[in-house]
Amino acid sequence: MALPGSPVARHAQVAADFSRIAERMTDWSVPTPVDGWAARDVVDHLLTWFGGFLTSGGVDLPAGPPVADDPVAAWEHRAAAVQELVEQRGDEVFTHPFAGTGPLAEAVDRFYTADVFMHSWDLARAGGQHPDLDEDHAAMLLAGMQPMEDVLRSSGHYGPAVPVADDAPVVDRLMGFIGRDPHWSPPV
Repeated sequence: MALPGSPVARHAQVAADFSRIAERMTDWSVPTPVDGWAARDVVDHLLTWFGGFLTSGGVDLPAGPPVADDPVAAWEHRAAAVQELVEQRGDEVFTHPFAGTGPLAEAVDRFYTADVFMHSWDLARAGGQHPDLDEDHAAMLLAGMQPMEDVLRSSGHYGPAVPVADDAPVVDRLMGFIGRDPHWSPPV
């Protein structure tokens, strides 16, 4: 399914897709394609880093349930808070010390929604689900990140690329680029 073009609508769709994956998880302690992370850690990562990102630009989100107690409730609280933020304040100017200045909704889209999109794959694979990611959006993300590969890798946020055939599906190529083995599956 194609993702909407506007940052506000795109966040709503990507967050809803992540919610569907999270709601189907039966074991939050299972490993994920991210080395050393359990499924719960994917949710914790998305909540933790983004809260700090926004705070660095003077925006705070309301605290929600702890991930350790209920990953689904914690995620859904955050997704609703971010959606409300982009709907009500998305046109506001947001300045981040490292990411620059621009509309808040665009900053959320470029940094957070893109991360949720990619981590949807991690959570789906950990739970034995099919990660049905939009191929056009995956291609756009890959094309946007490839020119910055050295910067991304040196930031420590991305592991070494996993070799993937040039003619592999674009989602597989994106996952390989960010350091995931596209053929990863949960241990039996």
